[in-house]
Amino acid sequence: MSSNLCNIFPRVLKLSMETNNNTATTDLEKPSSSLISAVRNILRPLVKLLLTRSITFPYMSNLLKSIYVEVATEEFQLQGKPQTDSRISLLSGVHRKDVKNLRPEKAREQTIPPSVSLSAKLVKLWTNDPHRLDATGRHRPLPRLMSEGGGESFEGLVNSVSKDIRSRVILDEWLRTGIARIDEEGRVCLITEPLSAKKEFDEKAYYVGQNIHDHLCAASHNLFGQQPPLLESSIHCNRLTPESIAELDALTKKLGMQLLDEINQRAIVLEARDADKPEAQQRMNFGIYFYNAEKKD
Repeated sequence: MSSNLCNIFPRVLKLSMETNNNTATTDLEKPSSSLISAVRNILRPLVKLLLTRSITFPYMSNLLKSIYVEVATEEFQLQGKPQTDSRISLLSGVHRKDVKNLRPEKAREQTIPPSVSLSAKLVKLWTNDPHRLDATGRHRPLPRLMSEGGGESFEGLVNSVSKDIRSRVILDEWLRTGIARIDEEGRVCLITEPLSAKKEFDEKAYYVGQNIHDHLCAASHNLFGQQPPLLESSIHCNRLTPESIAELDALTKKLGMQLLDEINQRAIVLEARDADKPEAQQRMNFGIYFYNAEKKD
């Protein structure tokens, strides 16, 4: 998940840092209030998604820092001059010492490990510790408290990994997300079945990254007046009943799929026609979405 999330932050950073003459803005202390408001609005559902998957602020802070360095390195090179750590630090606001460690060419030499959250550590320990497995080698239910099961309890499991957070907090979150359940004896049971959906989730996450990346790139292209403008528009309606929402939902699905099918058929023909042409180096992405929620007055 975390590697795919890099795609959710497109090179919109480039556009927000440059002006029409392709030079970095000097008014960095006074960012556009309208742009900041838009970015806050964009980030809210993203942060909700991250918290749902237990991806915390410290992890995302480091990830965003690396993306600032990446974009500053690759998109803001001065012609005929090397892209130095000092210049990247000036552009991005990232400390020069961190820039040196985060430069893309160095990052590509390494295999970036997946995010290891506290929950992931606990699950790994529970499913691999012989003291927490039954005779068949399967993870067994654990008593909730150390007063009931000592170090082999759920509380003992949490304390063995971190004493900074109470086991009750972890348990509440696991119950909410379906990682665990409480059996009839009051023991904590680990649920591993949802893990089988990981492949499907990974595929969805990939396309979320691709689609939101391209949508934001199109919006940024238009926001900064680049030519020609790209198709990026939507319809907003307020004060609708649930029945009207259902009708519009059905209509958008019907017409939207018809449009996607028509464009896809034509794209297949054009892709076959262009296959052997050396200038066939362009890609495209066209998408449709529908969303409804309670209106906030």
